[in-house]
Amino acid sequence: DVGEIYSRLLDHRPVIQGEIRYFVKEFEEKRGLRELRVLENLKNTIFETNEHVLPKCEQAMHDNLNEAFKRLQAANDMIHRLQEKEHEERKLQADKLMDRDEKRIAHWEEFMKDQQNKRTEVDEEHRKAMERLKEQYSEMEKELAKYVSF
Repeated sequence: DVGEIYSRLLDHRPVIQGEIRYFVKEFEEKRGLRELRVLENLKNTIFETNEHVLPKCEQAMHDNLNEAFKRLQAANDMIHRLQEKEHEERKLQADKLMDRDEKRIAHWEEFMKDQQNKRTEVDEEHRKAMERLKEQYSEMEKELAKYVSF
């Protein structure tokens, strides 16, 4: 009987083991249900995302990318046309500049020829004037020589 009294008073292992089993069972059930609910919610969220949200996002992305691509293409075409116009304008300006340079060179050459002709005319007039003056001075000397003999 002492063993029985000892086991009842001092040996609490069977009672503690029962309590431990009960606590573990309750903890696992509550935790398991909670984790099960979390996993179920995750499964539902993933399913909804895969079935509804992802296709909508893909479609929106596809539509927006197509629109953006079209706009970029239009902008690229406009820029290309502007570059062509600018290139043509620069070519026209270069041609005009070349024409102006040619005209300026031709005008300069004509000016230089005209100056040469005028110089020749002035030189000829100067030579004739010098000859007239020489003749005039020689006549004056002759006349003066007549009066000096007195």
